[in-house]
Amino acid sequence: MATSFVEQGELNLQFENCLKVKEFLKNHLGRTPLAFTHTYGCQGNVAEGERIDGMLKMMGYEFCDDASKADFVLFNTCAVREHAEERVFGNIGMLKKFKETNPNLIIAVCGCMVQQEHIKERLRKSFPYVDIVFGTHAIHTLPEHVLNCLTKEERVFAVPESDGVVFEGVPSEHTNTLKAFLPISYGCNNFCTYCVVPLVKGRERSRRYEDIINDAKRLVAEGFKEIMLIGQNVNSYGNDFGETNLFSKLLKEIDEIPGDFIIRFMTSHPKDCSFELIDTIAQCKKVEHHLHLPFQSGNDRVLKEMNRHYDRERYVTVAKYAKEKIPDIAITSDVIVGFPGETREEFLDTVSLIREVEFSSLYIFIYSPRVGTKAATMPDPITAEEKSARFKELSDAQAAVAEGRNLSMKGKTYRALIEGRNKAGRLGGRTSQNIMIEFDGPDELIGTFQNIKVTEPLTWILKGELQ
Repeated sequence: MATSFVEQGELNLQFENCLKVKEFLKNHLGRTPLAFTHTYGCQGNVAEGERIDGMLKMMGYEFCDDASKADFVLFNTCAVREHAEERVFGNIGMLKKFKETNPNLIIAVCGCMVQQEHIKERLRKSFPYVDIVFGTHAIHTLPEHVLNCLTKEERVFAVPESDGVVFEGVPSEHTNTLKAFLPISYGCNNFCTYCVVPLVKGRERSRRYEDIINDAKRLVAEGFKEIMLIGQNVNSYGNDFGETNLFSKLLKEIDEIPGDFIIRFMTSHPKDCSFELIDTIAQCKKVEHHLHLPFQSGNDRVLKEMNRHYDRERYVTVAKYAKEKIPDIAITSDVIVGFPGETREEFLDTVSLIREVEFSSLYIFIYSPRVGTKAATMPDPITAEEKSARFKELSDAQAAVAEGRNLSMKGKTYRALIEGRNKAGRLGGRTSQNIMIEFDGPDELIGTFQNIKVTEPLTWILKGELQ
């Protein structure tokens, strides 16, 4: 399937709409309009939220951190977990009182949640004070909808069914001055049976190679110290162009850009994680020694039911090769407990895989059924109590593994980008292995790379001293 790019003419019309909104607000509001935006979910959502903020800034909005003071409120939503969806609905419900005191307030909801038909209809019927609802394939059309809402007082629902598009040239309003997300692809072709992402994000589509390289150069020139390449499956970047292993080439070229910065990426799919990619990480000077490689289950039957297209042996082979080529590499992962039909013995295969691979950290999730996915129709006899017990057992197993790995780091020195101070007042940054390390030091070190010697390894973080 060829990637569909939004034509420049259409984008130019949206930029013109930005100017029209800006002029309208200037004439009717008499002051600088304020926007409050909040993004839920993954790094991809954050990157999309930054582009939404970029368009809002073109429309003349400045940003505030209090929805009650805003003239425009937007929630950019996530559909991966049921709990996250209900939290969004709760927060939308709280906006009703703001609309009552400020009838000119515009409320918008966008993102993955609203790309689902049942969510869109719930917003239409139960939240009449929400003015704009737009899906993942209509982000670039926001200026048009804001203009219509202001001038025609129309309620807008823009949720087109689509395999997805790519649009370029929209500026991002970055939320972090040190670290930048750089999308290289959107959507997913894998259709894991538990995952709603292909249904709401669309099919896999890669950005043009030269656009990514130009963005990377611009981010380095703007002073960003960490660039994270993101995609639902970065390993398959370029497959829709008929290319293979293009991601490795992309890493190498960004690595060669002059400047003092580091490169991270996520997420990698085990079925597409090649030895060539691992060799590339080993060869590059700026690519950090951290591989996020979700395995989801340690049992082959469950992996097949999940439609993951690899087995336990394949995963372990890739992990072992990575550790052989890059001895200090940290492997992190995602795992689901309580997948429909998972037996106690199958769950124990997941526990044993954690101990065999020795992950640095895990993101553990209790299975959450998603409307429209195949797994949602599977028999699920496992009780909520049993799922919670498995969650704790897995968490405890991982804590023991992480503690042992961190102990091996005592006395060693690691380079880290210093991001700021924690609640205890200590400076902190992340090692190449993406492990947080904290130490005492002056504010002048924030935003710089420093060498820190580990003096006290804990389960999830390291304590150290400046070298």
